[in-house]
Amino acid sequence: MNSQIVCNEVRLIDNNNEQRGLLNLEKAQEIANNVGLDLVEISPNSNPPVCKILDYGKFLYEIEKQDKLNKKKQHVVQVKEIRIRPNTGDHDLVTKLKRGQKFLENGDKLKITVMYRGREFYSRKEDGIETLNKVVEVLKDISFIDKPVDLQGRRVSIVLSPK
Repeated sequence: MNSQIVCNEVRLIDNNNEQRGLLNLEKAQEIANNVGLDLVEISPNSNPPVCKILDYGKFLYEIEKQDKLNKKKQHVVQVKEIRIRPNTGDHDLVTKLKRGQKFLENGDKLKITVMYRGREFYSRKEDGIETLNKVVEVLKDISFIDKPVDLQGRRVSIVLSPK
């Protein structure tokens, strides 16, 4: 900006967005001073660098305003988790899946975890995977598998994303 620009020649765009062509730096700064605005280096990596005459404070304000607007429009995807056991009853499973269906309809990802206790892991491992397969079958019309069956210690989990 202004005196911080280090080059001999710049391509100048004036305050009316019209190209003025190649000018030496002193002439460009003189034009900016006559208008009462700042000379700002827009594209420093081009050859020669592109400079624009504008109000720097207003320029920063517009950038900040655009960043806030972009942040407001941003949707953060959350991962909701439902925990079940390998011997969970059918009715209880349906109740939990209704809750999971609401999560998926809201646009959140759904992680379904089957937790094992004690020796259950060795004797009922197939039951837990079978339960996960039932869940995937029930929710297949509104979701797809984002992360397949994953074994983490004494837990088996799967992640579903909304369609």
